[in-house]
Amino acid sequence: MPLVAQAVGAYASGLLLGFSTLGAGALALAALAALVGCLRRERRLIALSACVAAGVCAASASAARAAACRERANRGRQFEALLGDVASPGAFVPARVTFGGCALEGRLAVDRGRASAGDRVIVVGRGIASRRGLTVAHAAVIPLDGGSALSALKARSGARIDRLFGEDAPLVRALLIADTRDLSPELRDRFAAAGIIHMLSISGLHVGIIAMAILLVARALRLPPHVASTASAGITALYVAMIGSPPPAVRSGVMLTVGLLSRMLQRPVSTWGVLSLGALLPLVEARTVLDLGYQLSVLGMASLVASGSLRARWIAPRWAGWRGALAAVALTSSLATVVTAPLVAWTFGRVSLIAPLTNIVAAPIVSLLQPALFAAIVFPITTVARIFAAGAHPLLIGLDAVARAGAALPFASIGVAPTLAAALCWLVATVALLVACVSWDPGRGLVGAVAAAAGAVWIPALPIPGAARGLELHAIDVGQGDAIALRTPAGRWVLVDAGRSWLGGDAGRSTVVPYLRRLGGELRVFVLTHPHADHAGGARSVLGALRPAEYWDGAFAGTSEAYRGSLVTAESLGVRWHRVHPGDSLDLDGVRLRILAPDSAYVVGLDDPNEASVVLMAEYQGVRMLLMGDAERGEEALLVGGVAEALHADVLKVGHHGSSTSSSEPFLDAVRPRLAVISVGAGNAYGHPSAVVLRDLARHRAAVLRTDMLGGIVVRTEHGVITIDDAGDEWTLSPDSSSR
Repeated sequence: MPLVAQAVGAYASGLLLGFSTLGAGALALAALAALVGCLRRERRLIALSACVAAGVCAASASAARAAACRERANRGRQFEALLGDVASPGAFVPARVTFGGCALEGRLAVDRGRASAGDRVIVVGRGIASRRGLTVAHAAVIPLDGGSALSALKARSGARIDRLFGEDAPLVRALLIADTRDLSPELRDRFAAAGIIHMLSISGLHVGIIAMAILLVARALRLPPHVASTASAGITALYVAMIGSPPPAVRSGVMLTVGLLSRMLQRPVSTWGVLSLGALLPLVEARTVLDLGYQLSVLGMASLVASGSLRARWIAPRWAGWRGALAAVALTSSLATVVTAPLVAWTFGRVSLIAPLTNIVAAPIVSLLQPALFAAIVFPITTVARIFAAGAHPLLIGLDAVARAGAALPFASIGVAPTLAAALCWLVATVALLVACVSWDPGRGLVGAVAAAAGAVWIPALPIPGAARGLELHAIDVGQGDAIALRTPAGRWVLVDAGRSWLGGDAGRSTVVPYLRRLGGELRVFVLTHPHADHAGGARSVLGALRPAEYWDGAFAGTSEAYRGSLVTAESLGVRWHRVHPGDSLDLDGVRLRILAPDSAYVVGLDDPNEASVVLMAEYQGVRMLLMGDAERGEEALLVGGVAEALHADVLKVGHHGSSTSSSEPFLDAVRPRLAVISVGAGNAYGHPSAVVLRDLARHRAAVLRTDMLGGIVVRTEHGVITIDDAGDEWTLSPDSSSR
């Protein structure tokens, strides 16, 4: 592997370490390595150490700028934005938001005003900054002169796709203009299980296919080679810019351009060098290194290059003809699956065992499909465009059929929930495997891969004792959903809900399980408040990974797939299912848990699962915490009318994410909370939390904490004192608190 590839890898590693909590340690190790290099006069070691240090420093500077921008955004009330879609009252619009020298990807929850995609607008509203970007709530949109022709072109392309492809439009939008918003969860899940989820987002594969198709058309028109190459590079660059320049597409575009220039100038270049340049250019924006698409793209391309070395040494001398070609394709697909598996497992909570086979079948389909889709949207004559669209339809059916068949096979994929340490070990193992693939002496790389893999297997097996200070309530940040964990003084957990599901994954796998495993301790009870997917979406993953002794359920007759899946998983694992009733209680390590609702007689005839939410009270040393699930005013009225004296609580997990359908005045009068915790997603489309609820909580003198603004929140109580850890800031709740 050439020095330039090692240098880019070292810089990217430094960026990753700099964005983590390991930046200072990485700088110290880089300095030590540089010192060793100086003493041993090894210039390569000195250079690589400098690259790691540069990456750490660049990441630290980027993080500091981002923190300053978030602080400004939270104080801001007026912004300038470039719209990614049509803005109208009630719309939730992606946008590039600029303010005070900062620029963040954001979303606008539009209350007033109208503007077209690609327009530049003034936005007046309340800025809510989070790690995911910037949301402007209650936005008023005022159009300005100018705008982005490329954004407008993307919007027009989307409208043309809708007209040409009908029911196929959501899949075509994903494959062609990187718009995955309308993909159904079912389609995403089967593509993830089949191991071809990466084909639903624009990657180097899609860009490369289009570029090669343009080049072939140009040559068929008998254009001179340098004109054909220039046309292919230019149109590809325009396409990448039009879809928003996602890092994988930029990486592919750079590599294609360098390759075309190399052929035009008849100056061969190293494949590793071209990959290094393609990987380095997107890192001009340091945070790109955290983008999953970028990571998968670079690792996938690295495995492709490494498999070329293996083909030359292992396959070419042994097989020829169709056997050699088939073996080469199988080797490339298998190596790419293995190398990207740690990232896929960490993000989606599953590893597809069928992926090497499904990718072999799906790749030729996409190779034919992508040019047909591209031709359909660029051809100006509608009749001809419809012919291309009709020709693409069987290919779209075929691609989906591969996903269906792959996902339906027994053991096509396995659910996993790796800890951060285990995922990092697996990542080191795959990098060592790549080094072994390209080395003439693969021994060191293989030893490193085996050692790192052993660490990945061994680390999760280590018993990690739980430790708590009194009773703790953890509001885990799962976006628009609920996952509330109670930790007892002995370090055991009671988990109430498990967050939502999405794109072949769920918050249980990606967030809740790693969170609980990192802190350690046994999951004693899982409580599902009701069967809506934003509460039950991660239940199956939590049950499978942590295997609690009991599953408490209000037993509302829900029909969501996530809920049904959780019941099947609980039965298969022998987790004892218990239908809760008012008065049920459990004493656990000094904490008393009591069920206040729902009453089975009340639930009969209800058609809204929210109104049948499990309501749980936790009490420890005189401090009480009330968890309301998504209970609304009907269930609140039942509680106030029946057990009002039992509702008083110091800490209230606000019902239904702060919706105006919950937290009625009589209910808050009965609870009289000192602290209110709202689990809610940043910039959610529902407008949660309601301004009315926030005002009512403030009137009741409750301090208000929100996961959309603070991330995860931890509330601790010991000896009657309540302390809060929010966004790394620890403070004590006073007896007379006001909104924070």
